[in-house]
This record gives sequence, structure tokens and C-alpha cells, in this order.
Amino acid sequence: MAVKSLYYSLIVMFLLTLGLVSCTKEKSDTENTNDIYSIAVFVPGVIAGSPTYEMMAEGAQRAVNEVDGRELKIIEGGYNQGEWLEKITVLASSNEYDLIVSTNPAMPAICNEVSKLFPNQKFFLLDGFLEGNKSIYTFRYNQVEQSFLNGYFAGLITSSKMDGANTDLKIGLIAGQEYPDMVKAILPGFTAGAENVNSSISVDFRIVGNWYDAEKARSLSMSMFNSGVDIILTIAGGANQGVITAAREMGKYVLMYDVSAYDDAPGIIIGSTEIKQERAAYEKIKLAIAGKMNFGTAEIATVKDGWISFDNKHPLYLKNISADINSRMEEIISELVSGKISLKMPVY
Repeated sequence: MAVKSLYYSLIVMFLLTLGLVSCTKEKSDTENTNDIYSIAVFVPGVIAGSPTYEMMAEGAQRAVNEVDGRELKIIEGGYNQGEWLEKITVLASSNEYDLIVSTNPAMPAICNEVSKLFPNQKFFLLDGFLEGNKSIYTFRYNQVEQSFLNGYFAGLITSSKMDGANTDLKIGLIAGQEYPDMVKAILPGFTAGAENVNSSISVDFRIVGNWYDAEKARSLSMSMFNSGVDIILTIAGGANQGVITAAREMGKYVLMYDVSAYDDAPGIIIGSTEIKQERAAYEKIKLAIAGKMNFGTAEIATVKDGWISFDNKHPLYLKNISADINSRMEEIISELVSGKISLKMPVY
């Protein structure tokens, strides 16, 4: 905590040296410089190879394109999370943007700190949760529901007689890094989904250590497949390609998380949940432009509300998956929609 406070103080001193805190005219809640509503999209990484970032950027661009007098700038923040606080602070200190948009579970805490310096700066944060800060609106997906669907599907596959399945009842999850949503929502949801199929199913959980090392992800996947795992859910950013490569070499399967990617590896990627990230960015930014975004609140997006789904309509999915497995997926989705199965996203 002391290190964080020191780092934060150094940023403040840096900004004061530049005259950004004391000399920059603060923008009021209703003022738009030159009557232009300006938006910055901060990508916590790089867009290329990151579908959720691509969807956020595309949704923001579509919203801006529909209204005259709007400006959009997209900034790639890079993979070093230790630099994000400084970069967001510099964006807010510029006083150029009516709204800063980003997506990542770490962003609410970062933007909460920045808002202490720049209370008039507004933030819209996807895939994160924070209530009570009048400068911030968050939109978080219920990742317990989402990972439950993945786990249920993986459980059906490992229990099946498909060519790539064995009798070991083992499934896998590879993550780029270990973070609160992963250990408190995604892994528990994934495990619960699989156990809903068969309580004897075990989960092999591995960490790459970053979001880009495809060779390490391949090595981890090979080890998992050799130990009896027959399908892996991969949430590892650019490193996902290593998981796909290993599955292709071993005749095994891959399960995707945020975006349908069956066309990327036909017969290897056989299942996928989806989040409506582009729609969320588009609809919510339109609300912000119209002055209707309810800052200070946190929304939880669910399967019932249509923000999360399992893509069981794609031709390649239907080609590779039996009618029985698809029927059971339809049933579990219906139970989440109806409320027969209720899975709460933890608050932490």
C-alpha cells in the first residue's frame, strides 16, 4: 500500500510540474469544449488479436459515427498493467475528453484513483465493477454464468464418446494471468458447470503468466492433454493460439470464452460463449452522449438479459456436436434465462 501511495504521489508531483493539475481549466459536468463531445477509448493492451478490445473499439466508433460533432480517439495502453494508472491520469489531466472508455476488471480501481484528482472526468468501464463514484459507470458481465456454460459444455464433451474424448473425465482452463475475476468467478463457475454434468469431473487449471506467450501456452496445453484433459477453455489473449496449436497436434478440443471463433480452427474450437461487447459499447456510449448515463451505478449483465450467450447456432458447431449435446445445452441456457438456475456474481 505504501508503494502504491508513493507511486500515486509521484504522478501528482509530475502533473503539478507540468501545470496540469493547478493550471488546466477543469471541464464542468455539462461543458463541451467547442461543442464537441470527445471520447477516448483506452485499450489495456493492444487491439490486434484481442476480440473484446476490437468489439469495444468498434462499438465506440459506431456510436460516434451516428452523431455529428463527436470525436473519438483510441489509445493502446500496452500489456504492462503497472503503467495504466499513469496513462489514464495523463488522459484525464489533458482535459480533452468528456468520456474515457475502457474495459478490464482492474480499471475501476485505477479510474477511482484518477477521479480523486479530476472529479469532473467521466468514465465508462466495461467488464468491471464499482458503485458509488459519481464519475464512473461500470458494466460487468456475470462471469459465473458465462463460465458455468463453458464448464457445462466441457463436461458434456469429456463425458461423451467423441473421438478426442477419453474416459478420464478431466477438463482444463488456461488463463493469461491469475486475477480476482478468474479465481473468484470464472474458475468456480467453470467447475460448477462441469460438476453439474458429473460430480466426478476434475479441472486442471494453469497460468501462462502473461497474455502473449503462445509457446508457453502450447507447452502447458500439451502437458494437460497428456495428463488426460480432452478440452481446454482458454482465456489467455494472444497466447490462445498456443492452446489451439497443441489441440490440433493432439487431436483434442478448445473452448473459447468471449467471442465465437469456430472459423479460426474448424473441428478444434468446438464451443464458445459470447459477450455482447460491441453492443454494450455502442448502446452505453450513445446514452453518455445523450447525457443519460447513470454515473455512480454498476450494472451486472446476464444471460437472461441477452448480454451473454453460448453460440450453438454456428454451422461448424452444429457439424461437430451431436444433437443430444446441443439439446442439453439448450436446456441449461433455458434454465439460466428462466431463473431455475441462479448464479450470482460475487462482489469484491
